[in-house]
Amino acid sequence: MARQKGVIKYVGTLGDIRHFKIKGQEGYFAGMVGGPSGDQVNTAPEFERTRENMNEFGACAKAGKAVRTGLSQVMKQMADSQVTGRLTSIMKKINLEDQTEARGYRKIEISTQRNYLKGFEFDKNSSFNGIFNAPYSLTHTVGRESGEFVVADFNPANLVSAPSGATHFRLISSLSVVSDFEYNATTNSYDPMDAALNEISDIQYSDFLDLYAPVPATTIVATLPNGAVPTVNTTVLQCIGIEFYQQVGGNYYLFSSGNCLKVEDAF
Repeated sequence: MARQKGVIKYVGTLGDIRHFKIKGQEGYFAGMVGGPSGDQVNTAPEFERTRENMNEFGACAKAGKAVRTGLSQVMKQMADSQVTGRLTSIMKKINLEDQTEARGYRKIEISTQRNYLKGFEFDKNSSFNGIFNAPYSLTHTVGRESGEFVVADFNPANLVSAPSGATHFRLISSLSVVSDFEYNATTNSYDPMDAALNEISDIQYSDFLDLYAPVPATTIVATLPNGAVPTVNTTVLQCIGIEFYQQVGGNYYLFSSGNCLKVEDAF
């Protein structure tokens, strides 16, 4: 793939060369116009492998979206521009682990491959453990419907790397559910195996904590809503995060940078 480096910046087609941008990357790119038609891809025997890959890729994107939807309340200020692709890539790795279904129809069995999601940072440029260094622990109930984020008392001046101008921060604890996905021959698409629980979540916050004063011991409890109890075909993501604010008078204004969210555990 060619990359344009000159001073003329444009997108579209010029002759046989197509110019375009790629989200999350700098510069302009160029490629040749052409390729098979949509009808060829959808029907021709030589594109059978392509159709299989497309089917599973769409399913992986759907599973990744379920993770993002469950955390939509905080995603806007926590995620980088490539989080969609990074989650889809993880789901594809999980998809490839299935040895029970035919190629093109393999399950996305997250419940048996949870380690792929543990430690996932929603902003690859901002690590939770690089910003928050105070000791903490996480627990969850046997039924997986509730979890705690416990932080002992600490001095944030020494243990929190805050962006310039921030005066306060809040800690975040969340539980969100993502279902396994399987191919449904009736709908001709991949569907969640437990649609009722897929994407449900609870996101809880600490109080506004002063960056320049000792912080008392803090426990944040997240509990799935409406008495929901996870099933064997679901995975609960226990995420922790931090948001930074500037206090002006009696108001707290959220920073657009420095915030981060991490999948600390998946069970």
